[in-house]
Amino acid sequence: MSYRPALSLQPLRPLSLAIALAFTAPLAGAAERFQLEAGPLAQQLNQFAAQTGIFLSADATLTNGQQSRALNGDYSVEQALAILLEGSGLEAVKTGDNRYELRLLPPSTGLELSALSISGKAPGSITEGTGSYTSGSTSSSMRLNLAPKETPQSITVITQQRIEDQKLDNLIDALDATTGVIVKPFSMGADAPQIWARGSTINNFQIDGVPVSTSMANYLQSNIAYDRIEVVRGATGMMSGMGSPSATINMIRKRPTYEPQASISVEAGTWDRYGSGIDVSGPLTELGNVRARLAADYKTQHAWTDNYEQESTAIYGVTEIDLTESTLLTLGLNHIKRLTDSQTRVYPITDINLRKISGSPSDNDSPDWAYYDHSFSSVFASVEHTFDSGWSLKSEMTYAKYQHEALNAAFLGTVNLDTGAGGRLLVNRYIGTSEQRSLDTYATGPFSLFGREHELIGGLTLSTLDTRNPVEAQSSGTPIYYFSDFRDWVATSPKPSVVRTGYTEVHEYQHSAYLSSRFNLSDDTRLIFGSRVTEWKRNRDAHTTATGAVSKNSSRESGVVVPYLGVTHDLDDTWTLYASFTKIFNPQDYSIRDANDQALPPEEGTSYEAGVKASFNEGRFNSSLALFKTKQDSLAVWDTVTRTYSLEDGTDTEGFEVDFNGELAEGWNLSSGYVYSVTKNSDDERIVTRTPRHSFKTFTTYRLPGALNKFTVGGGVNWESKSGDNLKVYAQESYALFNLMGRYDISQNISVSANINNLFNKDYYVATNGYLGIHGAPRNVMTTLKYKF
Repeated sequence: MSYRPALSLQPLRPLSLAIALAFTAPLAGAAERFQLEAGPLAQQLNQFAAQTGIFLSADATLTNGQQSRALNGDYSVEQALAILLEGSGLEAVKTGDNRYELRLLPPSTGLELSALSISGKAPGSITEGTGSYTSGSTSSSMRLNLAPKETPQSITVITQQRIEDQKLDNLIDALDATTGVIVKPFSMGADAPQIWARGSTINNFQIDGVPVSTSMANYLQSNIAYDRIEVVRGATGMMSGMGSPSATINMIRKRPTYEPQASISVEAGTWDRYGSGIDVSGPLTELGNVRARLAADYKTQHAWTDNYEQESTAIYGVTEIDLTESTLLTLGLNHIKRLTDSQTRVYPITDINLRKISGSPSDNDSPDWAYYDHSFSSVFASVEHTFDSGWSLKSEMTYAKYQHEALNAAFLGTVNLDTGAGGRLLVNRYIGTSEQRSLDTYATGPFSLFGREHELIGGLTLSTLDTRNPVEAQSSGTPIYYFSDFRDWVATSPKPSVVRTGYTEVHEYQHSAYLSSRFNLSDDTRLIFGSRVTEWKRNRDAHTTATGAVSKNSSRESGVVVPYLGVTHDLDDTWTLYASFTKIFNPQDYSIRDANDQALPPEEGTSYEAGVKASFNEGRFNSSLALFKTKQDSLAVWDTVTRTYSLEDGTDTEGFEVDFNGELAEGWNLSSGYVYSVTKNSDDERIVTRTPRHSFKTFTTYRLPGALNKFTVGGGVNWESKSGDNLKVYAQESYALFNLMGRYDISQNISVSANINNLFNKDYYVATNGYLGIHGAPRNVMTTLKYKF
C-alpha cells in the first residue's frame, strides 16, 4: 500500500447504501454467504478479501479509525463491499478481474438521484439482489426519479424480495398484498377481479411507465417479467392521461445483468398444484455490450372445487444493446397463456327470505363443459440516449395483443331454501381480440435557475386500441335455464349450442402531452407542478349478421387538461411533510350504463392528499402517514337489484393511510399498512360498500442469527372490516387471514421454502353480490425448491 496524509471524508447521503446496493446489482456475480462481525474497517476488509480471494488496494490512511458494520447474508462481492463501506465516505472501484481499489466518494453535487435520469432506472430503484422490502427511488407518480419520501403521494413498492418471500406469482397476488388495495374476485379463473383503492376501481395500469389499457387483461400478468410493482395511491392523471382517484399500478420490467446468473425452481402444493421456472441472464459478447435475459414459467393446478383445472405458461425475454457509451437499445417480448376448465362464479349464499345457505368452498363448482382461455403477447423496443449535459431522451414502441374465448356458466336468481327453486343459469359466450399500439417519448434532465438546480420532464404518449368481439347466443334462443333445485345445478346444467349473431368493433385513440418540473426552492423545500393535455376518442360499431345493420356510437373528449401540484418540505434528515392536488377526468367504459341502457358521462372531480413521510436506517426503512379526500361527480355505482349502474353526484371519499416498508434491523424485513376509507353520497349516506372501511396488511421475515442463519422465518395477516355489495341482504363480517413462510438454505446455491396461506382455514366470502357470493381459498400449502448458479 502507498500512504498519503489523511483526507477529510464526505459523509454519505441518506440513500447512499440503498443506491449502492441496487446500482451494483446488475454488475454483481452470484451471491455468496458472508458472516462478519462489526469491527475496525481495515481489519474487516482484510478478512473479507481473504475470504473472497479478491485483491483490494487502498491508502491505509483512508480507513484509519473507521468501523465497518456487520455483514450477514447472501451478497455479491460488490454488494458486500457497499455494506462494509457504509458511512465511511469510501467506495470500492473494480479495476480488473477480482481487483478493487478503495477511493473517496465524490462530493455531492446537487440532486441526489441525477446520476441516471431515465425513468425507472435510477440508482436505488432496481430491487433484485438487494434483499430489501423498499426501494431507494421510484418514478411512478411523476416519472421523475424520486426517493419515496420525496414523492408527494402515498406509494408502496412490492420488491423482488417480497415477491419471492410471499410467493406472489402474478399481479393480482402482489396487489392483494399491497396496503390500501382491495381485491374482490367474483370468479376463479374467469374474468378480472374488481380491484379498488380509495373507493374507486383501479383502471390505471402501466408497464415501465407506459399506460396499458384495461382491455389488455392486465390481471393475467406474471411476475417473472418484473423486478417490482410500484403502486401509487390517489389520482395520477399526469402520467395516466385520464385521471382516476384510486391508484396507478406500474410494473417495472426485469433487465439483463452484466454478469452471468441463472436460477431454476420447481414447486408443488395443495390441490395438485405443480410448477417449474427458469431465469437466465448475462452478457452475450465478451465486452458485455450485448446482454440478454430469458425467464419462463409453467404451472398446472386443480382447486378446492371438483371440476376446476388450469394450465398457465409465461415467457419473458429482453435484450439490451449498447449502441454507444451513451445510447442503449432494448428489445423484448412477453407471452402469457392461461387455459381454465370449469371456472367458478358466484353461488347462492342466502335465500329469498334472507336465510343463510350453509355450505363449503367445494360447493362453488361449475359445469365441466365451461371453459375460459386467454392469451396475451407483446413486443417492445426502446432507444435511450444520455447527453453530456445530464439530459436523457427515451422513446418506446409497444405492440400488444390479447385474445380470449370462453363458455361461461353464471348462476343467477334468488333461491328458496325449502324447495331449492328460483335459481337460473345464464350462459355467456365470450370471444374477442384486443390490440394496442403505443408510442411513448419523453426527455428529462436538470436545469439551473436562481442559483439552484432543478428538474424538468416533458413527453408525448400516442396510443390506439382496436377491439373486435363477435356476439354469440344460444341457437335455441333465450340463454336462461331454470333449475328445479339449485343444489344440483352443476350436474343438471345443459351444455348450450351457440350461433353467431353479429360482432362489435371498437376503435379508441388517446393522444396526450405533458410537462412537469421539480423546483428546489431551498435546501429543504421542493415544488412539483405540471399538467397533461389529452385528446380522446372512441368509435363503436355494432354489426348484426342477420340484417347486415350497423349501429354506430362515438364519444370524444378534446383538450382535457389535468393539472398536478405537489410540495415536500424536509423537517430534518428523517422527516418530510408533503401535500398534493390534482384533478380527475375519467370517461366511463362503454359497458357502464344506466337502467335506460344509456352511457354515463365522464367522471370528474378533485383529489387532495397531505401527510408526513420518514426514512430510517439510512433509507432502508420508509414510512408514511397520509390524509386524503376526493370529491367526485358522475360516479358510477352498481345496483344489485336492477343490475345496472346509477349516477352519483357530489360524492366524497376520505380517509387516512399508514404504511411501513423496509429493514427494521439486520435480517429483519417488514411491510405493514392500515387504511381507513369511506365513500358517501350527497345525502351523507355510505355507498360503495363492496370495499371495507378498514383494512390492515402486514408481512415480516427474519433471518435467524448465528448458527441458525440458514433459516428465514416469516408470516403475516390480512384483515378487513365488514363489506358487501348490498349490506341489507348479506354482509361478510370482518375477518383475518394468517400466513406463514419458512426458508432453509441447503447450500450457497440451493434453498427450499414453504408458504402456508389461510393458516387457520377461515371460511369466508371474498366477494358478495346481493344474494350471491364466492368463497375465498381454504388453507393451502406451497413448497418451492430453488437452485441459483
